[in-house]
Amino acid sequence: MNLGVTEKKQAELEARMAALGLREQDLQEKYVRSSGPGGQKVNKTSSCVLLTHVPSGVQVKMQTERSQALNRYHARKRLCELVEAERLGARSPAALAAEKIRKQKQRRQRRRRAKKAD
Repeated sequence: MNLGVTEKKQAELEARMAALGLREQDLQEKYVRSSGPGGQKVNKTSSCVLLTHVPSGVQVKMQTERSQALNRYHARKRLCELVEAERLGARSPAALAAEKIRKQKQRRQRRRRAKKAD
């Protein structure tokens, strides 16, 4: 399977999918026409990837790149993120990152208020 990325990145993605129990056989992949910038290239080729995980019904549509192979990689990566968020909830990496940013914003706001009060 060629995903248009380095072997290291592809191996990391495959390991992440295996850890979550996502198998290639359970994925249904469809290619559709992209939209947006890219001109004639995206208008003529089906580089947008629609990925469906059949057992859970989770769908991902990815068209961040002009390359179909890279979009396949990004779609699988996003599917992993969604499944992690669904299974782990507040302990998922995305939720932990959002919590960290929220705390940073609160800290900055407290500092601003303290500085204003002086």
